[in-house]
Amino acid sequence: MIYLILFLEFFKVGLFALGGGLAALPFLQDLIVKYGWMTAEELLNMIAVSESTPGAIGINTATFIGFNTAGIAGGVIATIGLAAPSVIIIIIIAHYFQKFNQHPLVESAFSGIRPAVAGLIASAAFELASGGIFDLNKLQLNNNLKNFFDYKSLLLLIIILVSIRKFKKHPVIYIAAAAIIGIIFEF
Repeated sequence: MIYLILFLEFFKVGLFALGGGLAALPFLQDLIVKYGWMTAEELLNMIAVSESTPGAIGINTATFIGFNTAGIAGGVIATIGLAAPSVIIIIIIAHYFQKFNQHPLVESAFSGIRPAVAGLIASAAFELASGGIFDLNKLQLNNNLKNFFDYKSLLLLIIILVSIRKFKKHPVIYIAAAAIIGIIFEF
């Protein structure tokens, strides 16, 4: 039964998480609340690991949750569940795309999908920031900005953003540098 649940839940994530791994984060957060497959902190750690390892966030997370829930078979089934909708949809689109890609309804649909995907990604970015840079709960509890921000993390975020804009190196360099800084300064 757990295999069917893993497959169906991750199939739904794969079906509706348009835009890739970051767009899947709200769906993954819903799953961890619904089933308790991992904590919010574990999800943040999984995102950090997924960003620094080969593969997509959604696939890595599905594999991890599936493995932790039901062993190797669970990892494989959750991963297949997440990837299956994309494979099915791409096969269908590839078959019909040449015929309809210039159709006004198709162009309008994609114009509507783009902002929705941007909103999903922005929501995921906000959730990541609230877990790693600021804490809205602390602000609401004592109305004090002193405890609201993790200033070391905020400074590191600013340094990485400026560095990315200025030096345009591969993302692995920034992830490795942030890991080293975290170790040295004990984030």
